[in-house]
Amino acid sequence: MESLKLYDYAASGNCYKVRLLLAQLGRPYERISIDIFAGDTLTDQYRLKNPAGATPVLEKGDGRVLPESNAILLYLSTGTRFLPDDPFDLAQVVRWLIFEQTDVMMTMGGLRFRLLTGRLTADSPDAIRRREGAEAALEFLDEHLRRDSFLAGGRYTVADIATYAYTHVAPEAGLSLGKYPAVQAWLSRVEEQPGFMNDLEPYPENARPGAGTSTYD
Repeated sequence: MESLKLYDYAASGNCYKVRLLLAQLGRPYERISIDIFAGDTLTDQYRLKNPAGATPVLEKGDGRVLPESNAILLYLSTGTRFLPDDPFDLAQVVRWLIFEQTDVMMTMGGLRFRLLTGRLTADSPDAIRRREGAEAALEFLDEHLRRDSFLAGGRYTVADIATYAYTHVAPEAGLSLGKYPAVQAWLSRVEEQPGFMNDLEPYPENARPGAGTSTYD
């Protein structure tokens, strides 16, 4: 089996989702901790791996690198039980991976980060906008999950792994999951899957505005 390196940030949901898949696959890898608020992603060396200066990045044994969490999930899950072979079901997984990045991560994930690190207060216009978007995303998820146990293909896939990462910490963004019982039941089903683990860490003190050096304002 080829060697893998994962450049990741312990408090990032995008990085956590990759660690979760690797754990459920039982894949060994070298974890390289990147402190995005200590300027680790701003170095010339790191920019060679990901010009966008973001985490996570997967590096193969032959030196090739792959950024973007959901692209990494697709790569690692190909040929496994976590990704359907059927083209239509595969397309459904991709559909949810897009939804996760645009409607989940950008709303509840972004709101959580900004509230926990003191970049926004709950009553600020940007927080209200993101909260409204997050509530719409949760309602959309809840409606789907009233009919289906998992997001795509009738079974647990990387679509669920990706979407779980930021949805399960939605309460940290001030969102009540009590209004979305189907989402709550789905979160429990994800957590019951073999090999499940959760090592998502809190944001450290240097994530607060002005405390570190990063691309995040």
